[in-house]
Amino acid sequence: MKRLRLLLRLITIHRVLVRHGLDEFISSTHLYRPLRYLFYLSPAVWFARSERNKPRGVRIREALQELGPIFVKFGQSLSTRQDLLPPDIGEELARLQDKVPPFPAEQALEIVEQAYGQPVQEVFAEFDSEALAAASIAQVHRARLQSGEDVVVKILRPGVREQIEQDLEVMYAIARLAYRYWSDGWRLRPVELVNEYETTVLNELDLMREAANAAQLGRNFKGSTQIYVPAVYWDYCKPAAMVIEYIDGIPINDMEALRNSGANIRLLAENGVEIFFTQVFRDNFFHADMHPGNIFVDVSDPENPRYAAIDFGIVGTLDDRDRRYLAENFLAFFDRDYHRVAQLHLDSGWVPPQTRVAELESAIRTVCEPIFNKPLKDISFGNVLLQLFQAARQFDIEIQPQLMLLQKTLVNIEGLGRELYPELDLWETGQPVLKSWMARQSGPVATAKRIRSDLPDIRYVLEHFPAAARRLVDQALEAPKNPATVNAPAGDRDDYPHRVRRYTGMAGTAVLLSGAILIGLAADPQWLGRIMAVTGLLMLWMGRPRPGRNR
Repeated sequence: MKRLRLLLRLITIHRVLVRHGLDEFISSTHLYRPLRYLFYLSPAVWFARSERNKPRGVRIREALQELGPIFVKFGQSLSTRQDLLPPDIGEELARLQDKVPPFPAEQALEIVEQAYGQPVQEVFAEFDSEALAAASIAQVHRARLQSGEDVVVKILRPGVREQIEQDLEVMYAIARLAYRYWSDGWRLRPVELVNEYETTVLNELDLMREAANAAQLGRNFKGSTQIYVPAVYWDYCKPAAMVIEYIDGIPINDMEALRNSGANIRLLAENGVEIFFTQVFRDNFFHADMHPGNIFVDVSDPENPRYAAIDFGIVGTLDDRDRRYLAENFLAFFDRDYHRVAQLHLDSGWVPPQTRVAELESAIRTVCEPIFNKPLKDISFGNVLLQLFQAARQFDIEIQPQLMLLQKTLVNIEGLGRELYPELDLWETGQPVLKSWMARQSGPVATAKRIRSDLPDIRYVLEHFPAAARRLVDQALEAPKNPATVNAPAGDRDDYPHRVRRYTGMAGTAVLLSGAILIGLAADPQWLGRIMAVTGLLMLWMGRPRPGRNR
């Protein structure tokens, strides 16, 4: 049944492409390519000549819209890089950011009433049934609360989950084929990439999760002069409906309006880079859907324009190990320390352990050196990433699926920066933020914070350590009574005193360190730390090697 459903979906995709005159995509995929001739016999294709005669960009956009949310999101991602697309295609794909055809007003009202369990008029003082904007997964409507606040109500598209789950099956099928038959499939790890994407896109379907993301981002940038996050009205948030503060600003891609407002566009571009690095490295919580439809600009103070972000369905986080390696990679890259970059790749396990660092260093230098001292207009991160991937083939470097959202966001940020201020110096802007973060991570204050956060675990260990240490010593003292030990060779029995001293020394080291930590934290009672430190020193003395022994 699942295979039949998958086959029917693939046929539907091909049918839509043929009907919109996108035959070249069918030829390039090689999937069911002979079926395109059967589609030419379909009356639906005969009567769709008007669609096939439309401009190329329009045909691509309409085909993606008809195919559903996954394809629309793909078009949105492409649209953030206008510099990489033909103008006619780029302009049309940009319409997918917030100008996807909305579903009917009657359906919108029905969804809202189902979400709240009462008529719209009882929930809101005013509700505009015509959509303010519509995208791949949801659409938004202006409204006013009974208390008078202007808000935006976001609701999911009908049947969106079923569509997404169906297309995810297609993506998994193609990923498994790529892994099995493509020579580079194992390096790209396509199934894991689809799995990462599945988690991300399904999270978007829970608007309570999105509201929580918005609240977290708002706390992270509370009082910021660089970015404003709209307030969340929790009493009106449901899994299928979310209410946030209405934002009035200029769309980030409306360059004419920004220039006419007198906004400091250079500062805006620099702030965008700083916000990105701050979200990733300071907060470890970054907005990962930074296409222009989700970003506005507050120009009430033109000399200090401020971003206003919306749509928080996709956010990214990294584990501490990856985040630190990435920060060190960026800093080494900014300093042109390619040997350090290569060594970090080896230490992180991103390349096989037998890789020769000098050869990897040379390959990285060859790709990266030409882009330094160039403004953003002369750099393409997309091209750099492609070259790095090509260079990585000879070193068997695997794609890291957990970094997919970060890489996508970085490419989006580059596209925004290129459109805002092409002369932007990414290195000069990003380096101070990273250096400041690294200094805070390795300084005494950060160390004290980490110890304080670990204090419950430390106390647990201290509470249970005496009993555990006693059991350890008892086992060592009872060892001669153990028949297996008594019957052991003489050399093993002679090793017994050494083992007792070793266990005592290990226990003493743990007690000494625990006491030092308690003293450093000024923990109560203070005498406990001093006693543990003295006890640890005494145990270390007891466990010292005896003169005349070779052990």
